[in-house]
Amino acid sequence: MKNILSDLNEVQRSAASVIDGPILIIAGAGSGKTRVLSYRIANLIQSGVSPDSILSLTFTNKASEEMKERIKKVLNVKNVPIWAGTFHSIFAKILRREAEQIGYKKNFTIYDTDDAKSVVKKIMNEKNISTQQFSSDSICRRISYAKNQMISPSEFEEKSKFGIDAVAAKIYPEYQNYLLNCNSMDFDDLLLNLIKLFSKNKNILDNYQERFKYILVDEYQDTNRAQYEAINMLAAKYKNICVVGDDAQSIYAFRGADIRNILDFERDYPKAKTFRLEQNYRSTKSILAIADSLIKYNRNQIKKNLWTDNPKGEVVSIYNSFDERDEAKYVVKNILSQMNSNNYMLNDFVVLYRTNAQSRVLEDELRRNAIAYKIIGGVVFYQRKEIKDLLAYFRLLVNPDDNISFLRVINFPTRGIGTVSLNKFIQLAKEQMWGEISFLSALNDIQILNQLPEKVKASFISFKIIVEKYKNLLSQMSFNEVVRLLVDEIGILKLLKDEATPESIARWQNILELLNAVTEFCETKPEPTLEKFLEEVALISAVDKLDEKKNSVTLMTLHATKGLEFKNVFVVGLEEGLLPMSQTMPSPEEVEEERRLFYVGITRAMEKLFLTHAKQRMRMGETSFANPSRFLDEIDKKYIVEEKSKHDFVPKRIFKSERKIKETHFDYESESQEDKNFRVGAIVEHDAFGRGKVTHLVGRGENAKAVVWFEEIGQKNLMLKYAPMRIVE
Repeated sequence: MKNILSDLNEVQRSAASVIDGPILIIAGAGSGKTRVLSYRIANLIQSGVSPDSILSLTFTNKASEEMKERIKKVLNVKNVPIWAGTFHSIFAKILRREAEQIGYKKNFTIYDTDDAKSVVKKIMNEKNISTQQFSSDSICRRISYAKNQMISPSEFEEKSKFGIDAVAAKIYPEYQNYLLNCNSMDFDDLLLNLIKLFSKNKNILDNYQERFKYILVDEYQDTNRAQYEAINMLAAKYKNICVVGDDAQSIYAFRGADIRNILDFERDYPKAKTFRLEQNYRSTKSILAIADSLIKYNRNQIKKNLWTDNPKGEVVSIYNSFDERDEAKYVVKNILSQMNSNNYMLNDFVVLYRTNAQSRVLEDELRRNAIAYKIIGGVVFYQRKEIKDLLAYFRLLVNPDDNISFLRVINFPTRGIGTVSLNKFIQLAKEQMWGEISFLSALNDIQILNQLPEKVKASFISFKIIVEKYKNLLSQMSFNEVVRLLVDEIGILKLLKDEATPESIARWQNILELLNAVTEFCETKPEPTLEKFLEEVALISAVDKLDEKKNSVTLMTLHATKGLEFKNVFVVGLEEGLLPMSQTMPSPEEVEEERRLFYVGITRAMEKLFLTHAKQRMRMGETSFANPSRFLDEIDKKYIVEEKSKHDFVPKRIFKSERKIKETHFDYESESQEDKNFRVGAIVEHDAFGRGKVTHLVGRGENAKAVVWFEEIGQKNLMLKYAPMRIVE
């Protein structure tokens, strides 16, 4: 029998050949970490380890599928029955089996970010908390942060006494109760509830420790505290844990990722064997030298020396553009030039930026030149309204307790149930059935329905009949047939086709595509169920749907590009305030994370790398001067060539007479504050709207008003007396 590890280099082979005990694999960019993980699993199986006892955890379905395909190829088998998938999908699978042990039913719904915001908005309205003063999105982020840090509602309330945290602390316990009553979990709950399950049921934990005797974790540097705790609970008995990662690519602190998890692995497992994968197979010597010279400025890191046998390659271009439009023209010009001279395809190019807002000008220029492109991280297919509406119907068939789905589709398509009637029904249901109940089950109470107008009553009953009909049909025929019959009966396709606008036709096509996705799922998955389909949809990521074969230029944020590689990479917007992101006094840790983000962008490049920065850029509604990123001074100058814009640099002045101030509506806040000496141009921080810039001031004293351009939401008009806002610059 051939030694399957003979295809690996010496260090890779050493890392893949160890069978028992804790292992830390420090895998530099492009060093073949997926290859090593795949071969390590294949070697475990060939050495007699049962595939059932292997658990492989990744951060994307794409990475998991790629790993399974490699293992099958190495072992020359058609199927590898290991447990492999993302943290959320694997933990959801365990919770489906054990949900009743922690007060849930096995048919629980998984709420995505939009669903979570809907719950938060509902609670805020019930508590009379202004959604203008505090956005539901901000509240959700604070609750998610608390969960990632494993902070309970009571602990969070004790710690949070001021500002948005104090508001989030009031909502957090209500939010959790609402989810439990709806038999639903959000993404963070999939982690926390697994820990809760194991903590309260030692016998269940023991069963899974026995089952998963060998655990492998990809991208370990991106784990948060909850993931860290869950992994260590599973590995505690046998300690056969292998983690792979690169501290230099830890870029998700804003999601709760804790770089200390990988930095302290040897402290957690004193007997761990450590391997450093330092040979890069992806990039040219020039690109790797640029990356290496940059990352050495980070003090908080595991030392490694990346090297490559690849050719030296071309020097890296740094273009000093006049503005963002000149920058976009430079990108497009080089795409066309490289295609003509080197026979590249469009899908050999990616343009990376720090914020999604930077894509607009690039898109304009690509369209002008008839260049096909795709954006990763825009509106994901399953987040489109018409798709979310139908998925809500599907979720009700699986989980009748899902009140958020009920509220979403009770009047979709329109069936004459207005807001007043719906609110009356909800109030009657709560009074009649004592508190939080399933709205769908409340439709069985004739006393409630009899207090509604006859037409509304008839509509509610009609809705109930439809849901119950197709719920029952799920046990009699394939769910592919059931959902097609349901879509046909509610008549949404006919309505959209009859409307015959470009928008309605696009929505009609999207629904057909959803039905195609259901069919594909049924044809390709073992034992397909509607429950499994909904779970896969809920846990899908934008990168999972990246079609690498489609011949088009890719546009994406630096955060989204982890794990990918392209022959030609453009990193644009390399300016102070963008990369690193603007902070009044950024901490050393924040600067290091931004430097790692730039490092990730650089190391996506295989053959050619183009870096750009602009002298001026439109931000917060105004054109402002821009200074080159400090990171450009840190890269090795031996490997770069600088180009300057041919445009004459004439600063654009915006005169006050040219500005139009909208004074028709100002948002009033609830708590009076003293005069804060605001000025035009001041950078401010608002509790709900985030960071912004004062562009205009109107009035004085008690009547002083400000127009503020916020980075995330655009322009807001505020009464200064009441605005929960501070000057930070």
